[in-house]
Amino acid sequence: MDLLLGIDMGTGSTKGVLVDAAGSVIATETVPHAMSLPRPGWAEVDAEGLWWREVCEVAGKLVARMPTGGVLGALCVSGVGPCLVLCDADLRPLRPAILYGVDTRAVDEIDSLTDEFGTDAILERAGTLLSSQAVGPKLEWVHRHEPEVFAAAAGWYGSNSYVAAKLTGEYVMDHHTASQCDPLYATRDFDWNLPWAKRICGHLPLPRLVWPSDVVGTVHAAAAAATGVPVGTPVVAGTVDAYSEAFSVGVRHPGDQMLMYGSTMFLVQIIDEYFSDPTLWTTAGIEHGSLALAAGTSTAGSLIGWLQTVTGGAPFDELVAEAAAVPPGSEGLLVLPYFAGERTPVFDPKARGVLAGLTLRHGRGHLFRAAYEGIAFGIRQILERFDDAHSGTRTVAVGGGLRSPVWAQAVSDVTGRVQLVPEQAIGASYGDALLAAIGVGMVPAGTDWARISREIVPNPGTRALYEDLYGTWRELYPATRTQVHRLATTDPAPPAG
Repeated sequence: MDLLLGIDMGTGSTKGVLVDAAGSVIATETVPHAMSLPRPGWAEVDAEGLWWREVCEVAGKLVARMPTGGVLGALCVSGVGPCLVLCDADLRPLRPAILYGVDTRAVDEIDSLTDEFGTDAILERAGTLLSSQAVGPKLEWVHRHEPEVFAAAAGWYGSNSYVAAKLTGEYVMDHHTASQCDPLYATRDFDWNLPWAKRICGHLPLPRLVWPSDVVGTVHAAAAAATGVPVGTPVVAGTVDAYSEAFSVGVRHPGDQMLMYGSTMFLVQIIDEYFSDPTLWTTAGIEHGSLALAAGTSTAGSLIGWLQTVTGGAPFDELVAEAAAVPPGSEGLLVLPYFAGERTPVFDPKARGVLAGLTLRHGRGHLFRAAYEGIAFGIRQILERFDDAHSGTRTVAVGGGLRSPVWAQAVSDVTGRVQLVPEQAIGASYGDALLAAIGVGMVPAGTDWARISREIVPNPGTRALYEDLYGTWRELYPATRTQVHRLATTDPAPPAG
């Protein structure tokens, strides 16, 4: 039996899946973890001590569970991104990996690089304006603030390309990840934007570009000893986890959308021709020569978890029941969910959360429903921008947030869109296994393992209410931006030690 191994290093855990060529799941493994938040605006991970260690652990456990006669045909790893891992010549990380847009340390570098290259030129060449999501400013930050680290580095990686290098010794980066390393990549050309890349990377060589389903090498002896994966097993490039998850649920054609309910919301839409919007991310897609739009919020499930903690830590199901008992519209309470700044579409690391309309008659259930609705309004704002490029024709919903029927229903009611929920909810690791199967030719390139199990349909009775509330919600950010920016300068310092 030919088998595939897919592993994803997510924000909250590393997950692995062992499947056969038909997409049937043989075994799964999960190792929970957390990111490090050492200072306000910083979000990091120990790439070797956490990512690589957990990949080895998950791979070893899954290989040990292979059925008798099973042959591992290929391995593919995805991970959170875009991230920055700086390594020496022996692939030792020189500092903790700097994470994607939740790490907002490079504010000054975003401004200085934008001034240097020009807003219009960046949008034209890279397809996306610089923000906390971009890797280029993070590289510039290390160069300015940790020059000894930058000088000692021999290569730079994303989460999945770091693991690919540990497995094979190859220095590569997939086109999609590279297209989120703004302004280093020319998205329209599917190639490095050489003048700007050389300016920012300095002495650091640029990785060889590959597509997520390309075989980049084979597992060498040291990696085999660490992971349990046989020497010579083909390794497929992989990509950023959200895109691998979109691939796993059949988001493959222009107009297809994915809404990923997680610690943050991440949205992907496939487009049929190059399009750029200053409030979105234009990226290379998963399949050869494809393009996509993406967007991401800075909070979602993390906001719900915070509310659960500060309101006494009641069981999640109890809180969901309380939110469900509150009528749509939360009886006049609105939440601007910018509790960790915001990524798309406002790109404002100094944005902050706002509760508007709070009264003594509001209770805990109101807070939870209003938070869900505030997140839903943000999703609608993004989807309206997606429609400017290509009208959404099919919306697939994934992620742990679907445990809350209040949240999922609020999104359909606020956006007016039917959400399709797939039968297989394993996530990005399942997409990695499919990429591995395609990469080694075990299945045709057009193979789709996704099956839809149910639909979430908008309630027409709430349409007028949410239409009115959405207009008010959109006014909150510009109306409070000046005040919250002043307050952002008084953010508490990190705890000592």
